[in-house]
Amino acid sequence: MYFQLAEETVSAPAPVHNDPRATLRGGLPDRYLTPDDIAEMFEVPKETVYQWRKKRIGPPGFRIGKHLRYDPADVRAYVTSRKDAAADAA
Repeated sequence: MYFQLAEETVSAPAPVHNDPRATLRGGLPDRYLTPDDIAEMFEVPKETVYQWRKKRIGPPGFRIGKHLRYDPADVRAYVTSRKDAAADAA
């Protein structure tokens, strides 16, 4: 069999951001976040991220096998809810 692909223009790839905080500000990343990403975003030790999960007070995470991951949309919703709570308290 022979397949012919239509020609298409390819634009330059989007720049890669190494800072997870910049990714959330600019749009949702195309991957799930790790505890290291969460710790870097909130500028806390990784152990704090695990304590948040244990106490169920931080952004909701889930397990993929033995690995803990966070959906960027859930993290954004968590941040928004914290901002709203802070605004209501002020």
